[in-house]
Amino acid sequence: MTATREKPGKPGKPAKPGSPTRTRLVSGPGMLLVWLYGVMVVGAVSRSVYQISTEFDRAPLAYSLSAVAGLVYGFITYSLVRGGETARRAALVCCAAELAGVLIVGTWTLAEPSAFPDATVWSEYGMGYLFIPVLLPLSALYWLRASRTRQQPDAPSDGS
Repeated sequence: MTATREKPGKPGKPAKPGSPTRTRLVSGPGMLLVWLYGVMVVGAVSRSVYQISTEFDRAPLAYSLSAVAGLVYGFITYSLVRGGETARRAALVCCAAELAGVLIVGTWTLAEPSAFPDATVWSEYGMGYLFIPVLLPLSALYWLRASRTRQQPDAPSDGS
């Protein structure tokens, strides 16, 4: 599982010789991750916007956490589409934070259900979303580590 590499530049224009390459993170399994994160963005953001605008006083913590989850999903989606080593590292950090959030909120909702009168995206480890919120960051972390840019030597070794 390796990411493909492309030269940066405008579409239709070749990149300058010697310019750095950008790792494409949306090839192969990366495309599935982008699609799943995109679905989660739409689900989490639309749900939280509706709930915050209509019934925020009922469960402000739960609805705010769903909004935060939507923003995290959006940033990860953007980073995967953007590609490159910096975006890959940013996505790694966000996926690790997302996983920590899912585990913390999931445990919290099980340990003290009264703190959450309504569910969040991450409640019970994402059970309301078929556990995708806990499986997605694990898959993304694996993919992002596998697609890590490897340093290439500037010149081939001649064995001397």
